[in-house]
Amino acid sequence: MTSDDDDYVYDEASGEWMSAGDIAVRDAAAAAGPEVRDAVGNLLADGDSVVLVKDLTVKGAGQTLKVGTVIKSIRLTGDDQEIDCRHDGIKGLVLRAEYVRKR
Repeated sequence: MTSDDDDYVYDEASGEWMSAGDIAVRDAAAAAGPEVRDAVGNLLADGDSVVLVKDLTVKGAGQTLKVGTVIKSIRLTGDDQEIDCRHDGIKGLVLRAEYVRKR
């Protein structure tokens, strides 16, 4: 009787032989998506509210978002350092996670 951990499979992505258990763990972590953390290290999720920790000039909008501005209902992108959000009059706003703190 053999378990999945004893079976080795050729992984085309890495070009190496890996145990089936290791491949399953790696694929599960990749499916979960990247971890996005704010300026303080808190884990962010879709729908969270965040507060700006730095004044940010928004290119193309002619506005400056001030420290303490609350951004509600963020959405995570595929990048581990970017969040998609909306603010008054600014649609399609993408902020770096290093400039926000979870509320």
